[in-house]
Amino acid sequence: MKLAVDFAIKKMMTKKTSAIHFSSRSNEWATPQSLFDRLDDEFKFTLDPCATEYNAKCEKFYTLAQDGLDQDWSGEIVFMNPPYGREISRWMKKAYQESIRGVTVVCLVPSRTDTRWWHNYAMPGEIRFIKGRVRFGGGKNSAPFPSAIVILKGKYRAF
Repeated sequence: MKLAVDFAIKKMMTKKTSAIHFSSRSNEWATPQSLFDRLDDEFKFTLDPCATEYNAKCEKFYTLAQDGLDQDWSGEIVFMNPPYGREISRWMKKAYQESIRGVTVVCLVPSRTDTRWWHNYAMPGEIRFIKGRVRFGGGKNSAPFPSAIVILKGKYRAF
């Protein structure tokens, strides 16, 4: 009997944990200011292409309505904390393409090393893994996944 109860509890916990890991309740989680400030000291960002009026990190930013994917990032030094849902591959592709054109793009992304977008668009850049878990603005807890900083600048050989 105890084994059946333990199994039922474990099954419930697995479902709950999976739901948290793959949840996309919101794509608008603000970058922690201290993390941004450290990167901004190094790169001197001029554009935040995936922002809201409330969480923008740069004076120049694009909101969902302005669609940063359709904008030209030429001449900018970009900080990008893209939506982490299904759209992330499109944002990482845009960052990669802009970097080939000479734009420096610094991305705060989940460390999803098993995904196609990671291999195609993150691995050509410099990757800095973040120790511990990031606590995004507005969150009660740290993210349930590891994060990385991906720095794209210059010309890369396609994978």
